[in-house]
Amino acid sequence: MTIESLKVKLFADGACKAGMLEMYAHPHIKGFTTNPTLMRKAGIEDYGAFSRDIVAAIPDRPLSLEVFADDFDEMERQARLIATWGENVYVKIPITNTRRESSQALIKRLSHEGIKVNVTALTTVSQVRATAESLEGGAPACVSVFAGRIADTGCDPVPIMQQSVEILRPNRNAELIWASPRELFNVFQADSIGCHIITATNDILKKLSLVGKDLSEYSLETVKMFHTDAATSGYTL
Repeated sequence: MTIESLKVKLFADGACKAGMLEMYAHPHIKGFTTNPTLMRKAGIEDYGAFSRDIVAAIPDRPLSLEVFADDFDEMERQARLIATWGENVYVKIPITNTRRESSQALIKRLSHEGIKVNVTALTTVSQVRATAESLEGGAPACVSVFAGRIADTGCDPVPIMQQSVEILRPNRNAELIWASPRELFNVFQADSIGCHIITATNDILKKLSLVGKDLSEYSLETVKMFHTDAATSGYTL
């Protein structure tokens, strides 16, 4: 296992400009994703100003920015506006709104009018199949299946991701994203099934430096860490 042997593209997921630029300095990071939840956690107050600033700072790699409306007319207005912010921008459209109403009509309309979309928050094979049909023949697009959230339910996400790869195979314009990974090993799982992209937060991506590390040495480092922390704490029995 080496980083150089990976075929899956690594995207960084975040909403901290400093952290995003830190990842931008690494050529193995091929794109970026963010969402309103990450922005809120990062303390972003002006969605448009922050987004345009990031597009200006990262103009040459794919960058996904999400709509946040729940009404489809407003969602479409926001999508069309966001799409004007840069040639590298993909507009994230949720698979449904909060009322469980399908976004497929909007996805198809935007994609076939040349707007690059990233359909997000998918968790089922049926959602992937419907999305593939909507995107067929449209602009370049991404399909974000939340493998980490699938795993959180106790369900193995790999079979779902494998089926998703096959469903999207005929769609030359669409790439599958393994979204919400929980550990670095997910990168190698995504790579092994032929997933196009995996997007991960900086804390996971920084573990890439551990790839190929000697496990005996890692064991010793762990023992030393426990010993140092215990000594520093001044524990006695």
